[in-house]
Amino acid sequence: MSILNNTIVKADNAEAADPASTVDNSTPTRKLRPKSGATISVKKAKDEVPAAATKTDIVLKKLKSAKGVTIEVLMDATGWQAHSVRGFLSGTVKKKLCHEVLSETGKDGQRRYRIVEAKTAG
Repeated sequence: MSILNNTIVKADNAEAADPASTVDNSTPTRKLRPKSGATISVKKAKDEVPAAATKTDIVLKKLKSAKGVTIEVLMDATGWQAHSVRGFLSGTVKKKLCHEVLSETGKDGQRRYRIVEAKTAG
């Protein structure tokens, strides 16, 4: 109890005393690290070349073709394994991007996937 009472008494005395002498500057402040020489530009320059197509863009472009695309072609285009391509079609293209993916087996026995364009209400 005496420590608590002393703190209260000091606080009461601090109001009466000079405020500059009662400020405790003993706590260390955070030191800032120097910034690296590299800067990141948020704005794009007009002359800047657009970013390269992502794997998602590549897959969607191939899926929009009229004939469709096989798993093997998508594997070659992306560098993924077959199960990764099928997972991407199911999880990202169907569920996240909300495209309707049609799977058909052609006369050659190859399964082809394509995106069915949504019909607009007339």
